[in-house]
Amino acid sequence: MSQTLRLMAVHAHPDDEASKGAATTAKYRDEGVEVMVVTCTGGELGDVLNPAAQADVDALGLDAVRRAEMAEAARILDVQHRWLGFRDSGYPSEGHQVAPESFAGLPLEQVTEPLVALIREFRPHVVTTYDETGGYPHPDHIRTHEITMAAVDAAANPRRFPGGRIWDVPKVYYNQQFTKRRVEALHLALVDADLESPYHDWLERISEGPDMFEMVTTRIHGADYFGIRDQALLAHRTQVDPAGMWFAMPREIEKQIWPTEEFQLARSIVSVDVSEDDLFAGLRGE
Repeated sequence: MSQTLRLMAVHAHPDDEASKGAATTAKYRDEGVEVMVVTCTGGELGDVLNPAAQADVDALGLDAVRRAEMAEAARILDVQHRWLGFRDSGYPSEGHQVAPESFAGLPLEQVTEPLVALIREFRPHVVTTYDETGGYPHPDHIRTHEITMAAVDAAANPRRFPGGRIWDVPKVYYNQQFTKRRVEALHLALVDADLESPYHDWLERISEGPDMFEMVTTRIHGADYFGIRDQALLAHRTQVDPAGMWFAMPREIEKQIWPTEEFQLARSIVSVDVSEDDLFAGLRGE
């Protein structure tokens, strides 16, 4: 009898679970994998990026609206969801520090402990998170990387954070869905189709940095689940404008040009191939 596989996706804010790896999440849920999304902060300091959502925010407050959005996205993705309960650190301007009571301002030990408890409770075979850069330099994304890697280590150590049965996570991956190669491919596909590309500014921002596609080890074919990903994105009305960048690419073109979501294997206690098409490679007992 095969075991039930479990995936934990650790994200900084509500909406990150929909914009990073959501097609992969939907694919694995369809295969019967148990998935838990962990959201570290409430996104209380985010901007309202969709004018159509402003009335709800004015009436209820951004915190309440984003919590409701997250609940709807979790329902669409059919995942378990947990809040770590820390306060959004915001994106401070140059020369300013994050607030000491925020997620990125609190001591690492304090913000790591509740994630250790969740790992020991859920016992995931795979954990996904961000790399050392956070994917982009938001303090909460960098701190999400820090606490995830610290919690994976601590969850396997009986001398750290007593409570719960220890659990050694077999595989940890970094999300690498926004590589330079992917953005360039989508941009060129729109240009070739004589369609307006929203990626000009994005390409300019990433042109000087390394192409993280070189770090990719694992490509998950998720084209059949782009529709579910899009529904989860649209659930985050404050953050996603249906007329904005996320939906400028016709899905049929995207499926042809770039049907996969990319990950970087960060650590593994099982033997793996250099190139994978399954986050659970080496864990299925086949």
